[in-house]
Amino acid sequence: MDFDFDRLKQLTETSGVPGYEDRIRALVREDLEATTDSVRVDAMGNVVGTIEGEGDYEVAVAAHMDEIGFMVRHVNDEGFLQLDALGGWDPRVLKAQRVTVHAEDEDLTGVIGSVPPHTLTEEQKKKEPKVEDVYVDLGLPAETVAETVSVGDLVTMEQTTVRMGNHVTGKAIDDRVCLFAMLAAARRVENPEVTIHFAATVQEEVGLRGAQALGVDLDPDLALGLDTTVANDVPGFDPADHVTKLGEGAGIKLKDSSAIANPKVHRRLRRVAEDNDIAHQMELLPAGGTDTGGFQNSYGAKPVGAISMPTRYLHTVTESVHEDDVVAYIDLLTAFLESETGEFDYTL
Repeated sequence: MDFDFDRLKQLTETSGVPGYEDRIRALVREDLEATTDSVRVDAMGNVVGTIEGEGDYEVAVAAHMDEIGFMVRHVNDEGFLQLDALGGWDPRVLKAQRVTVHAEDEDLTGVIGSVPPHTLTEEQKKKEPKVEDVYVDLGLPAETVAETVSVGDLVTMEQTTVRMGNHVTGKAIDDRVCLFAMLAAARRVENPEVTIHFAATVQEEVGLRGAQALGVDLDPDLALGLDTTVANDVPGFDPADHVTKLGEGAGIKLKDSSAIANPKVHRRLRRVAEDNDIAHQMELLPAGGTDTGGFQNSYGAKPVGAISMPTRYLHTVTESVHEDDVVAYIDLLTAFLESETGEFDYTL
């Protein structure tokens, strides 16, 4: 298939923090309305596009829409903004970054400043950075900021998505790249034997909340989580500790902190990849969770699996994936769904 970079760029650059996924939801809904039989949005904001199958067996595949971001918690007298994190941030990567403050009537560009190192005291140099210590400078008079920005306004990182060699890098690659892959699979799957629910979930970055609720509402017979995973194939890591490597194919999840994949599901994923000559690698993530865990036991025990996208520099504004892995990911997801008959026994 052709790699639709422009579509991925649109998805990654569109803002949507946990609980406020409105802008990205509009794009996803429009896409699914053109490729599935029916689309619905629930009270939390999860979007589900369904392709009806010939039988009663139902499969849910889920990729989350939300990106890590912030909410304004205080506007001080000088017009600087203090933030509350929405999702897991490493405060060390926030300095000297541009952000977008989504005020009620307009989007404003701001910067998270960084004090010149030669002005810091020894005590300040040793201080452990915290999100609570971050300030956003809007470059506006304090009175203008007070009139424009309110507590509760949202803040996202301001970054463009670009090609870098064979990689694509930008913000919100987690999990918009898997959302992109899911939407591509929805376009490719035709006349499936089983009913497939393509679910774009919310609030994953704050605890898999959308998937947990959706698991109850959909009650599928099988669920697949679609998310990024660590590619720590960079200097400073022992090769034995590499979770995945860029350019070696889609990841087939064995376990993470939220779920242990059903052995029969991950073995079938591997068999589908081998039968279709799709590049793949097995993934064992020591820490971190995905919507897979949200579906596994939200309405009784469910067979679950996951396809993972190898990604460098997760939870930064320079998250990076390999184009070949994206193509392999779409191929594997599509082949798995097209070969699902509802007759495979995933009970243990």
